[in-house]
Amino acid sequence: MSKVKVWKPSEAEILEAKRWSTWSKEESVFDWYYDEPEQFYVVEGEVDVELDDGTKVSFGAGDMVRFEGGVGCKWHVKKKIFKHYTFG
Repeated sequence: MSKVKVWKPSEAEILEAKRWSTWSKEESVFDWYYDEPEQFYVVEGEVDVELDDGTKVSFGAGDMVRFEGGVGCKWHVKKKIFKHYTFG
């Protein structure tokens, strides 16, 4: 199973995501560790992520993203991100 999944969500998925909490971050680089699964819908922004195993993943506005638990990575926020997110 993939550690990160990126897809174009359906209208129903977007409506559900808009009920989740929100988070934003300016252009920056930082390390992150997912101790539990997180799914989020990117409203705006552009991000490149490098996983601890060297895998690179990119996502941006309009993407739905799911990180599995136990994933370490480095985020490169290229354009300010705003997202709706949920854990589990």
